[in-house]
Amino acid sequence: MTLRYNTPIVKKFSAILLDMDGVLYHGHQPLNHAIEFMQSIQHIPHCFITNNPTLSPRKIADKLETMGFNRPATESILTSGEATALWLYGQKKSFRYFAIGAEGLRDALNKYGQYDEQHADYVVIGEGAGIDYTSLTTGINLIINHKARLVSTNPDNTVDGEIKGKHVILPGGGTLVSPFIQATGQQPVTIGKPFPLLYEMAIKKLGVKAQDCLMIGDRPDTDIKGAANLGMKTALVRTGRFIPNESLPADCPVPDWDILNLAQLQQALESLT
Repeated sequence: MTLRYNTPIVKKFSAILLDMDGVLYHGHQPLNHAIEFMQSIQHIPHCFITNNPTLSPRKIADKLETMGFNRPATESILTSGEATALWLYGQKKSFRYFAIGAEGLRDALNKYGQYDEQHADYVVIGEGAGIDYTSLTTGINLIINHKARLVSTNPDNTVDGEIKGKHVILPGGGTLVSPFIQATGQQPVTIGKPFPLLYEMAIKKLGVKAQDCLMIGDRPDTDIKGAANLGMKTALVRTGRFIPNESLPADCPVPDWDILNLAQLQQALESLT
């Protein structure tokens, strides 16, 4: 089948938000039709939004380019780590923080704040290695004794990953923040999908209204649920963790498009009048 990729169909939306892992690629392999789909929307305002805080926008752009995508501007990539740093800066210009998570989160926080495990204003929990007895003790005491506020980059309990080239399920931000909730009784401020902050920052960056956006994602419990709650149109592609024929979770809204892949989404959008 020969697919046609042209811009008129996406002009029905002012902007497009896209998740990446499970939508555009798996691991380090692009999904079928993903590169062509991105070429079709290159002249439409769009933003890549991801709950994954482990990589910086620059490294994500490097990854996409290596896989054969046109290299996106780093300004068009918003991670939950970047969004967390921006939110903290909005709360307090010279904030101090203690964080658990990978390099991408620390790089984002260091742009706006200062690491301080003695007098932190915020305890930030992301994804990646770093949680152990010592870091748990430090974070718990900052929250209880120094009134630091608990912040979680994202609520995902598990995420997809690779170890030595093999697919594995890794603990996500929701799992890593849970010991701090149990120990302190404090509920975190959560930045990532399906909570509204990540979407709101993205549409502000694009200068559009939520109702004029299309959100494309592979997880109904995060990508679709959060976008629908804000009034966006939504497209669920079943190329990620949520497989074809799997029933939607009971608490998730029905997406505007529920399709197998980006090729089918392209065809569905082209059929709009």
